[in-house]
Amino acid sequence: MNTATLTLPAPAKLNLMLHILGRRADGYHELETLFQFLDHADELSFALREDGEVRLHSEIDNVPHESNLIVKAARKLKALTGCDKGVDIWLKKILPMGGGIGGGSSDAATTLLGLNYLWQLGLSEDQLAELGLSLGADVPVFVRGHAAFAEGVGEKLTPVDPEEPWYVVLVPQVFVSTAEIFSDPQLTRDSLPLKMRPVPKGNSRNDCQPVVEQRYPEVRNSLYLLNKYTEARLTGTGSCVFGAFPNKAEADKVLALLAETQTGFVAKGSNISMLHRKLQSLL
Repeated sequence: MNTATLTLPAPAKLNLMLHILGRRADGYHELETLFQFLDHADELSFALREDGEVRLHSEIDNVPHESNLIVKAARKLKALTGCDKGVDIWLKKILPMGGGIGGGSSDAATTLLGLNYLWQLGLSEDQLAELGLSLGADVPVFVRGHAAFAEGVGEKLTPVDPEEPWYVVLVPQVFVSTAEIFSDPQLTRDSLPLKMRPVPKGNSRNDCQPVVEQRYPEVRNSLYLLNKYTEARLTGTGSCVFGAFPNKAEADKVLALLAETQTGFVAKGSNISMLHRKLQSLL
């Protein structure tokens, strides 16, 4: 690992609300959602190779090397720019998979930004965000690194600055399939577009939550337990659930009370992602 020349975080995100307005002809859903980052992250380390090879040295269960978003991001960046350099990549996986906190998308965005820096490609944030969208709808918000109100499939981003509380995030030990939730006939698909900007308080509903609760009793149980202390919400299509607290001490206390039956972590909400703070410090 000491050969790594660049180590960067790939932070988690929360969906502070998620409304589904309808399904498009291509099968994707029109959304309105509010993204905020957490100071809790995977860690990616990059080392330059001169032979043009892209190698990820960290295995992830049930994710073949070639279909890992990190590898795909690196290869797409090479193809777009004609870069002849290669890279060794190591991933320290902290964020749970299938949790709705953006682990894979965040890893892909960190790869794009990290290699743009390491390979000295000079691509703009707009170019990287456009490339990111081809990897997944959540990748652009991680590329841009600012809390945002998102529309479309999640790619039309308007920067916003919600409060930055401390969060308790519970991680039910189930993998929730996004495709499964979005294809459920019970899913609400007719929420009305919000007319106000920024998003008015009290609009914290997640339209996916009733379907996820119905399908996954573990998620329903986590929401029930956290609701005793604060408003508990689902992020994305789950499985993670979260609640806001005014300070770290209160969040830590609640997590300790739930620790006997729940797995989770405490993290600070952040409107500028850890990744962008780190990259800024390198410039």
